Amino acid sequence: MGNIRERRGTAPWHYPAALALACAAACVLAFAVCAAAFGIWSAVSAAGAATLGTGPPEPVLPWPEPSSEHRAFAAVDDYLQEQMDDVGIPGVAVAIVRDGRQVHQAAFGRADDSGRPMTAQTPVLLASTSKSLTAIAVMQQVEAGRLELDEPVRTYLPWFSMADNRAAEITVRHLLHQTSGLSTADGSAFGASDTQDPDALEQGVRELADASLFNDPGESFTYSNANYNILGLLVQTVSSQPFGDYMQDHVFAPLDMANSHTTREAARADYLAAGYSLWFGTFWRQTDVPAATTGMPSTTMYSSAQDLGHELIALLEDGRYLDRRVLRPESVETLLTPQVRVDESKRYAMAWFARPLLESTDPLASPAADDLPLLLEHQGEWGNTHTYQALVPSSGLGLALLINGNDTSAPSRLQTLDSNVLRILHGQPPQPLTAKEDWLQQYGWAVALALLLAELASLALVLGVLIRNRTSGNRLVRTARHSWRLVLWASGALALDAFLVWLAFVYAPARFETYLAVIIRQFPDVGAALVPALTLAIVCSLPRTVWLLSRLRTPRPVALP
Repeated sequence: MGNIRERRGTAPWHYPAALALACAAACVLAFAVCAAAFGIWSAVSAAGAATLGTGPPEPVLPWPEPSSEHRAFAAVDDYLQEQMDDVGIPGVAVAIVRDGRQVHQAAFGRADDSGRPMTAQTPVLLASTSKSLTAIAVMQQVEAGRLELDEPVRTYLPWFSMADNRAAEITVRHLLHQTSGLSTADGSAFGASDTQDPDALEQGVRELADASLFNDPGESFTYSNANYNILGLLVQTVSSQPFGDYMQDHVFAPLDMANSHTTREAARADYLAAGYSLWFGTFWRQTDVPAATTGMPSTTMYSSAQDLGHELIALLEDGRYLDRRVLRPESVETLLTPQVRVDESKRYAMAWFARPLLESTDPLASPAADDLPLLLEHQGEWGNTHTYQALVPSSGLGLALLINGNDTSAPSRLQTLDSNVLRILHGQPPQPLTAKEDWLQQYGWAVALALLLAELASLALVLGVLIRNRTSGNRLVRTARHSWRLVLWASGALALDAFLVWLAFVYAPARFETYLAVIIRQFPDVGAALVPALTLAIVCSLPRTVWLLSRLRTPRPVALP
């Protein structure tokens, strides 16, 4: 704002007027940023307009032959360490599998602020890559005859209800394929909670009773964590075993996933990696982000790169890991077969997105989708972790990548890093890590800071008027010009408050398909500025406006001799 000084003998309103101008400027800036964000988000889509082929062809560029594997792995390791230096990533672990065995694993960086090193056995919060583990558990119950894919959820949970009669039509298959009609927002509601209550999973599903469906069941794809939370409760119900215990006994144990856990307490006892968030686009900070057991089946399980490699081996080997079978071959085929259209380039299987493996060839060559192998993948995004899994069934390749940090303002950068590892393994050069998110997501923290500064300036304006009234002995003359300024200040401050409340409670939740409380907790730098700004807007708005306008009704004081 520069140096604003009130010189002796000049009009006493210069300082608050400048503050009012700063308020207005900050408000206009925030509004402009938000306006620029309208309509851009939907334009961000995954690689090109290619469509999936009808089957998994042989790779055009198969990954390195065994004789050259070590060079490919060294290139991956070098790239990850280079990105740690360039981006500031705290820690990363990678596991690569092929033809039924784990052929490479490595880890770099730190697991927490103590300097403890990251390892391939270090557990990390998985976020959405938890879903593939839950899908295995569901298919086990289908094999056991306790679940039927096309049976309604109410067959197993008679009490299941929503504020929508169509909920009775939701089947197990709909949940697995993300076509139940449940909204993205309803699936994220638990993201602001940090409960570790063992009963939280069932309670979270019961709280869907007030929700309505976004689409008809089976109509179209809508990603919602609620789908997999319901699936977890189905497994718990038909197996007569708590979901976490079931996962330990029937998924983790047979897959030799010794560093995988369903509770934060167990993961911490196994030296869980601390999560980091990128604050204000500038520095990485160890940050606690809620991870409620409500979302255990969809987002809040924990695992290591080595353990996820074991899962990938089982899926690539028709359900077998070493001498143990966790699924029948036909169940694996059902689980990994893409069935639902997501967009022009992607489809969805059961907990796996499917698309052509564009990373296997030169993008300038514009390859036909039918000439490319099928890639099955899933990313996990949390406020302080990023995870990735990939399968290329035609070449037997599997990749697990865990990062104990995330930039929620621009997660596309780490998503590009995931793809770059695949590119390197297929002999292609990595692409730059550029943000693809819209302005509001990338610079939401700047908008929140601008609004906080504007609210503080508004408060300073009122305090300035109050102080001058007291120091002048209440001898200020209420001229028409002075009254006009008071009205202008009060109106501008009130408009700022209204804009902030609308942005926080209406626009942002609708824009990002979630709730304000989730935004505050999952975007910690945004929350750090937004919470005090909202507090000032809500608490100070009415008394500030009333006080300023009351100055208009103050009788003109009589001049003292």
